[in-house]
Amino acid sequence: MLPLALAACSDGSAADRNLDSLDAELADGNSGSTASDPAAMSALQAQIMVDPALASQANHDAIRPPAQPYSAQIPPDMMAPGQGTSAAATSETLKAAPAPVSGQGCPQCSAARESLTLGGLVERQANPGARACAGTITYSTRWANRLPSSVPLYPDARVSEAAGSEAGSCALRVVSFASAAPLQTVLDWYYTRVSKAGYSAEHQAQGDEHVLAGTRGDAAYAVFATVRADGGTDVDLVANQGS
Repeated sequence: MLPLALAACSDGSAADRNLDSLDAELADGNSGSTASDPAAMSALQAQIMVDPALASQANHDAIRPPAQPYSAQIPPDMMAPGQGTSAAATSETLKAAPAPVSGQGCPQCSAARESLTLGGLVERQANPGARACAGTITYSTRWANRLPSSVPLYPDARVSEAAGSEAGSCALRVVSFASAAPLQTVLDWYYTRVSKAGYSAEHQAQGDEHVLAGTRGDAAYAVFATVRADGGTDVDLVANQGS
């Protein structure tokens, strides 16, 4: 048994020496040897590059999540297709959304605030067609890519949740997202699109909560927008039977 034990120790020592030699070769550049890889040595010896703008977003020691989604060179998967910038940064001319209706309060603001789920929000919609479809919705972020062309995602939308239904005669889409754009810009952007598509538009507001909603025949939409602490906008978008 003793010779076997000594042999095992010998093999281990040889392996350790081989690893030590490899480490030394990588660390010292193995001068004069053709085994050294110039590209590897350049990578090992070069200084580490750090982007301060991205490093500041690491947030390792925070108890709470960051105030807004991380943003880097590549847009998030659920960013609106083909849109990498806010509408405010483009040359597009937006129509001003109507001022909030005075003296009527904001019943739909309360509906959005008190709804714990997207299904609950749909159940409290003023549009009867949307309410009728509330019990058939399913949840998937894929619904965000199936919004009607007349009520699309905002250009820099970062989707957090989506739901929809095509059961029976239902054509319902509900999407929650965040935008870096100011609330008024978001409202103007949606008003520009729905008015071009022939929808009516009514604006209700209560504090930092706003609702822009309207109909076109049996089709209806509602944009529930709230001011974010970072100056952006949180949005719940409901579209029913639009095109």
